[in-house]
Amino acid sequence: MRAVYIPRSLPASRVFSKVSSRSVATVPNFINGKFEESKATKFIDVFNPATNELLCRVPRSTPEELKRAEEGAKEAFKTWREVPIQQRQRVFFNFQKLIRDHTEELAKSITTEQGKTLADARGDVFRGLEVVESTCGMGNLMMGESLENLARGLDTYSYRQPLGVTAGICPFNFPAMIPLWMFPVANVTGNTMLLKPSERDPGAAMILARLAKEAGLPDGVLQIVHGAEETVNFLCDAPSVRAISFVGGNNAGEYIFARGTANGKRVQANLGAKNHATIMPDADREATVNALVGAGFGAAGQRCMALSTILFVGETKEWIHDIVAKAKALKVGSGMDPTTDVGPLITKDAKKRAETLIEQGVKDGAKLLLDGRGIKVPGFENGNFVGPTVLMDVDENNAAYKEEIFGPVLVCKAVDTLEDAIAFTNASKYGNGCAIFTSSGPVARKFQHEIDVGQVGINVPIPVPLPFFSFTGSRGSIRGDVHFYGKQGAQFFTQIKTITSNWDYKPAASKLSLSMPTPGQK
Repeated sequence: MRAVYIPRSLPASRVFSKVSSRSVATVPNFINGKFEESKATKFIDVFNPATNELLCRVPRSTPEELKRAEEGAKEAFKTWREVPIQQRQRVFFNFQKLIRDHTEELAKSITTEQGKTLADARGDVFRGLEVVESTCGMGNLMMGESLENLARGLDTYSYRQPLGVTAGICPFNFPAMIPLWMFPVANVTGNTMLLKPSERDPGAAMILARLAKEAGLPDGVLQIVHGAEETVNFLCDAPSVRAISFVGGNNAGEYIFARGTANGKRVQANLGAKNHATIMPDADREATVNALVGAGFGAAGQRCMALSTILFVGETKEWIHDIVAKAKALKVGSGMDPTTDVGPLITKDAKKRAETLIEQGVKDGAKLLLDGRGIKVPGFENGNFVGPTVLMDVDENNAAYKEEIFGPVLVCKAVDTLEDAIAFTNASKYGNGCAIFTSSGPVARKFQHEIDVGQVGINVPIPVPLPFFSFTGSRGSIRGDVHFYGKQGAQFFTQIKTITSNWDYKPAASKLSLSMPTPGQK
């Protein structure tokens, strides 16, 4: 029997320990409340991005395992939907406390498998925790509508009811936050969920499954299955799955949206991005430069809301030298080192792609003001490191602008006016997020009104809404028209049932009629 990998909090001395390919543990599925070793014969290796040492293997779950998980979720829905909403909320009230208590365990797992700094990993956990906290008051978002006395004795009212079995497909860049966007919202609204973590860093999701069970979530309400395209195809095709929530790249998201909707499923797919920052001359220079460096190079640029494109209006183009100076001072290294600012990219392929796009950007005419390629970190020479990189004079035809690099790379352009910056941003196919830095209220008002992007920051570099609102990327950054968490999240995971009832205390004599009912005329 193979060793089963269930992530625990590891001491620093073990985090980077070498693992023999013969003895490496496998990640279990979580089916019907139990961690189960898969009977798969094919596996995906999980590596530490800072060292490329083998951590564990993710199974390509068998068809039987996937089907059993689906059937378990289908069966669990029958009883879970009948649990009163306030009791479902209490489970997640317990869950949020456990997440707080186990933040360090989750953060260490994220840093080990994904590479981001421990401080950033704690933020990953906390932003997901805020969504869990919001679900503890989900009853307010589940309320329907009513209108009485539409005719004598005639009332109409509506309910929000759960869909049934749902699915979540997660990316590698937020191993805790994105699962927490998905299954807590689905579960509190009365659904069950089949969750597929990223095959690159599944540990945080497995810890969350353990904590959810400890919090009192009934068996089968959350099922975790692993794999790659075969698992994705199963979730898109499974007859019981009513809705799919996806966050990730464009190619996968477009595919899942097309296949899922072709099978009659509701799909929300958050895709790629190219987020623009517009810098006005009246902005606070020091605060703006700090915000741009943090939002551009944090998490090594592996955020869908990273500020990857800077538009300098007028004289602010001189601020580029401040950005380069601060970027040069950032420390690249292992995320476990508390002095590290920029960790590794997730895989060797991700590093190669980023470096290739930097090279192509220069060939397409950009000026390379800071080159992070070829960096070597002492003690971590085999890591997937790319240092902060700054490209200037990048136009709309440059490969470094057209592609989502997903690395610590800022692409920059000087423009003459605010109108030019708005036009350039709106010409992008993406609409996830953008920001403007200014001290002028009228300028900010014009920008927020005319910009065609779903999430706008005014002196805020990463305008991800708190879960009182919803995550509202637009245009090429989203497929589907109902967004994540908040009010829209509740809407995505529920359906409306409308009832029209006639309880006339003294009904008129019954009379047969084949005409269209017109109760409003009475």
